[in-house]
Amino acid sequence: MSASPATPNALRPAERRITGVLLAGGQGSRMGGVDKGLVELAGRPMAAHALERLAPQVDELIINANQNLTAWQAFGYPVFGDDIGGFAGPLAGLHAALSRADHPLVVTAPCDSPFLPADLVERLAAALHAADAQLAVAKTFDQPHPVFCLCRRDLAGHLGDFLASGGRKIDRWYGTLKVVEVPFDDEEAAFRNINTRDELAEAARDLPAGAG
Repeated sequence: MSASPATPNALRPAERRITGVLLAGGQGSRMGGVDKGLVELAGRPMAAHALERLAPQVDELIINANQNLTAWQAFGYPVFGDDIGGFAGPLAGLHAALSRADHPLVVTAPCDSPFLPADLVERLAAALHAADAQLAVAKTFDQPHPVFCLCRRDLAGHLGDFLASGGRKIDRWYGTLKVVEVPFDDEEAAFRNINTRDELAEAARDLPAGAG
């Protein structure tokens, strides 16, 4: 895979380098069936805000999308679809990413979360290594955020077997792994996602000045 324009973290040793994955493979059913990440937020595609926040935190950035591929390729990052058909959910996107990532660690974030934390990857990675875990997942108070996770690339085969057996639920797959939950109680608002037109309008009002 050719290098993406993500910002390299030169001080990160090779065994701890991270591929970032923007998950944009859903159907956007709660927003009328549109490709949600391409919907404009303050004059730019919603995904552009998420990519802008995620890119500086990783060593490589790739996008999982299953429709409108030309539009997604316009962001300048490698784009790939699920290897399992039928819009099988975020685990299918993660599975496809694990087989394409250049680096041994893979972090995911959804395309409809334009406020994602600027220190998301740093905190997930610190917890993963401290616990010698297979996967680290963000949590605010009692609410886990399973699509904000950092995991080891070598889980590809394990996840493939889970999906091949018909598994689709993230929490069931996580239950088979050594997982560490990482508290982000101080950044609860950063994990809000946009599912409706009303939420889109509210998010536009809350963006920092100049972010459009």
